[in-house]
Amino acid sequence: MITRLLGKVFSGRLFGGSRPKIIPRSRHSIVRDSISPGALRVTQTLRSHGYAAFVVGGAVRDLLLGGRPKDFDVATNATPEEVRALFRRSRVIGRRFRLVHVLCGPETVEVSTFRGPNAVGEGEDRGIDEHGRILRDNVFGTQEQDATRRDFSVNALFYDPATEEVWDYHGGVADLRRRRLRLIGDAEKRFREDPIRMLRAARFAASRGLELEARTRAPLRRLAGLLANVPASRVLDEMLKLLTSGHATRGVAQLRRDGLHHGVLPLLDIIMEQPLGARFVNLALERTDARVLAGKPVSPGFLFAALLWHEVLSAWKEHEARGEHTVPALQRAIDRVLTAQREKLAIPHRVSADMTEIWAMQPRFEQRFGRRPWRLLEHPRFRAGYDFLELRCESGELAPELGAWWGRFQRAGEAERNGMLAREGAAGGTGRRRRRRRRGGAARPAAQPGPGT
Repeated sequence: MITRLLGKVFSGRLFGGSRPKIIPRSRHSIVRDSISPGALRVTQTLRSHGYAAFVVGGAVRDLLLGGRPKDFDVATNATPEEVRALFRRSRVIGRRFRLVHVLCGPETVEVSTFRGPNAVGEGEDRGIDEHGRILRDNVFGTQEQDATRRDFSVNALFYDPATEEVWDYHGGVADLRRRRLRLIGDAEKRFREDPIRMLRAARFAASRGLELEARTRAPLRRLAGLLANVPASRVLDEMLKLLTSGHATRGVAQLRRDGLHHGVLPLLDIIMEQPLGARFVNLALERTDARVLAGKPVSPGFLFAALLWHEVLSAWKEHEARGEHTVPALQRAIDRVLTAQREKLAIPHRVSADMTEIWAMQPRFEQRFGRRPWRLLEHPRFRAGYDFLELRCESGELAPELGAWWGRFQRAGEAERNGMLAREGAAGGTGRRRRRRRRGGAARPAAQPGPGT
């Protein structure tokens, strides 16, 4: 009883304000055992020291939908410094949002302090920019204010592990039952505060099977340009979440339907208007979704390489049409596309390096003679390059026989590989190299096929 009273006091319920709808254990599907050990430990520790502590946001939403959350966040009225003092293995992070990461064995629990209304100063102390985007947000408040500050009603849900109650300030449980995604407050104002919410709307609608409420959807196309004012690293982070959600196909379709792709993947609209490009991108997204849902890892480099390939292909053909050789033409095309995309997405160097390697390997798959296939097999990114080749063949860009040949070649033994190369040479395979002549005019004997380095 004392613990529950303290929770009510520190959440602001005894100091006026809106009373939440408290849903008892008998009327919802969440059980305490479904909460991670780390989150239970954090909430119990905070409560034992007199603080309010709730599992909050996406974990509560997903549990109510019958899913399994990837992580569990905790909200409390304790300040970051007070949280930090209670947990030896913890650290304060963030500038715009100051949070605490508490390490519980292999699990990291993110703990946030209840947020209050953003305080807007004057002159250089203004907490928002000219477009309405919040720049600083470390104003603490009550639990009710924190719920109102959250983006969607389905994310403004609090679960109390001690009482097994769900606290609902904005009708989030009813929205989940209706499969509806609704922004809290005035949609235009909230999207201006943080334009990333527009991408989150597309991601949640696609990955949770929710329908955007009409008033939430209404300003999206008009405000999509505000994404240009958001740090590129935040846009990239949100896009990766969408693309690796297991519902990337629906997510990208949602972005295009709401006019949001212009702000993050401006080249995608051009690609999706081309039959081959659309088929290629959809195949890549479908395979990515299948890997994620099967619990397999996904490479961001491969994903972005697939999304932007047909723009690279188009630029490559342009450079070749001007008389440039194949490899230099491809490299110029790669540089051109990556330069254009960096203006919107802060693609890390390691990811763009993977993309470049996958793209640069593609002409080499057409060189099925001499030692070149052996050398390509030893490339550290061969598997990614081959998977990319398969997508090109399956989408109709290349003949299926090319992908089938490489599929057989990598599985075959040495003798069979030599036989395949001999037949390919006899048939005048694609890109067969010319023999070099000695200074005296005699042709140099062609290299014998075999394992290369």
